Amino acid sequence: MSSTEIKGLVLAGGFSRRMGCDKALLDYHGMPQARWTAQLLTSVCEEVYYSCRADQDLGPGPNLSSCRIHDSKEGQGPIEGLLSAHEKFPQAALMVVACDLPKLTENTLQHLVEKRDSSRLVTAYRSFHDGLPEPLCAIYEPAAFELLKESFASGLRCPRKILINADEQVLLLDLKENLALDNANTPDEADAFRTKPEER
Repeated sequence: MSSTEIKGLVLAGGFSRRMGCDKALLDYHGMPQARWTAQLLTSVCEEVYYSCRADQDLGPGPNLSSCRIHDSKEGQGPIEGLLSAHEKFPQAALMVVACDLPKLTENTLQHLVEKRDSSRLVTAYRSFHDGLPEPLCAIYEPAAFELLKESFASGLRCPRKILINADEQVLLLDLKENLALDNANTPDEADAFRTKPEER
């Protein structure tokens, strides 16, 4: 395992248009989802930050001003959050996690850290559903950000497509908990997470 420090980053800056309300504030576990995700990340990262909009309310709790990283340009998707965090911490690896994963577990994060290959650009999971890379629960090494910058500049801003194109520079792991990275994008999906029993 590399000695390069890993900082946690909760991606919470999306506009949640399909949900109709901020996904970062949804409550599945007794607290806003962004806070719950950050709490999980503290099990594997000493420092955890929120990628969010400058005007975004992340819910009740302690002052978060010191751990917020605002997107340089809003509306550019999660890649903008990654690049803004890298600009702040250019020497650190980033463990990036989307805030809309209600079934995420500490074991899933721990396994990612244990299997990390710092000689690759990214260590990520393979989707249980389609076998494609899951870019929003992944470790991005500092060297990955040149690729992200080049892709962003060329107009390719979908993190999944970037990882697909990177091919062997990305280590893909199989999920040990099959549904751990399922997300909720609509009110009906959110309700299903709250009412259905846990499935793995």
